[in-house]
Amino acid sequence: MTANKNNSKDPLSAEIEAALDGVELQNIDSRSPSGSGAARGGDNKPKPGAKRNTRGMVPGLIVGVHGDDVIVELSPTSQGICPRAQFENEPKVGERSEFTLGGQDPDGLWILSRRELVALAAWDSIEKGSRVEAKVTGQNTGGLELKIGPLPAFMPASQLGLGREDNLAQYIGKTLEVQVMEIDSERRRLTVSRRAILESEREAAREKNMGSMTIGQVIRGRVTRVEKFGAFVDIGGGVEGLLHVSNLSRGHVADPNDVVKKGQELEVMVLKIEEGGKRIALGTKQLEADPWQAVGGRYQVDQVVNGKVVRLTEFGAFVEIEPGVDGLLHVSAMGKERVRRPQDVLKVGEEVSVRIVTIDSARQRLSLSRLDPRGAMIGSEDSVDTKVIDEAVARTQASVPQGTNLGSLFKKAMDKKS
Repeated sequence: MTANKNNSKDPLSAEIEAALDGVELQNIDSRSPSGSGAARGGDNKPKPGAKRNTRGMVPGLIVGVHGDDVIVELSPTSQGICPRAQFENEPKVGERSEFTLGGQDPDGLWILSRRELVALAAWDSIEKGSRVEAKVTGQNTGGLELKIGPLPAFMPASQLGLGREDNLAQYIGKTLEVQVMEIDSERRRLTVSRRAILESEREAAREKNMGSMTIGQVIRGRVTRVEKFGAFVDIGGGVEGLLHVSNLSRGHVADPNDVVKKGQELEVMVLKIEEGGKRIALGTKQLEADPWQAVGGRYQVDQVVNGKVVRLTEFGAFVEIEPGVDGLLHVSAMGKERVRRPQDVLKVGEEVSVRIVTIDSARQRLSLSRLDPRGAMIGSEDSVDTKVIDEAVARTQASVPQGTNLGSLFKKAMDKKS
């Protein structure tokens, strides 16, 4: 059947023209899926006797395919033409479809379009929460512009990934799997998120990983971020744990950056699992040898050692004599004269010589003093190494007449030391 090029107006043509009266044809394709007149900018409510359906579209029968054109019969006396490229599948004579009207050409043929039908079908098929593929077509200050089939979509920058994304342009032209968050049919726009999918996948991986994780387990991880209070470590399967500064090393750590770096791989021990795996405490010092083991074999009471002040309190100072072994230097043992505030005589990081007063390996405690056993400041002219004095006493005890002044022995010991 050939196209009817008679310009005489048939009843259907008259009704269609009346329906399109006052409508700017270029805006027809931008109307809302409901086909409301407000979206088209004119009054196009179906007139009595019009054969439009409830979606504002005209049904038609394909009666011919010629090159890039598809000839459609709208009524026994009215025909239209639609681009062949607008059909998803090869159009066949005898098939029926729906079309929007775009005016008439000089020969009286209606200019038809299936774009609205495709868009309506897409709107009908999409649901909130569904996962779809979207192609990134552009960007603006707020995020990315995308296309889901024929439908426009928008993704806020905050919904692109799990972390901050500064280079949005790198995604233009890429196809992403996204989740539909909001459907705004009035504005014909979808709001989508890629982050929702990534979070869901991470949570699934977390649950799977948590099923096999136990306290005390040693696993390998990678440092993802270093803060003043510690480091975050990716231990696999989308699971991150906190390696607190207090669990970094048995030695005193002032700055975590001195011990670990971003990207570093290391072994950690799982210390705590809380809130279903959302809070995981990790440690590396637990994998180090315990310096308190056999500490009594390395040190003895009255031994003078060098240490570093690592912390000051109201009642004294903690002095590290080796990594992981601290002792308390009480304020009363800081000098011959009364010391009211530890910070008046010591500062953090200062090297000091101290005497070990007591050793309690079981409780991991040392008490220290800056005074020798006879009350003199260690390192002063009045101070004599106890060992030197004891040796001097031992050497002379047998030959010294009873009643010899002990002060003389001390003097001899000091003379020998000098």
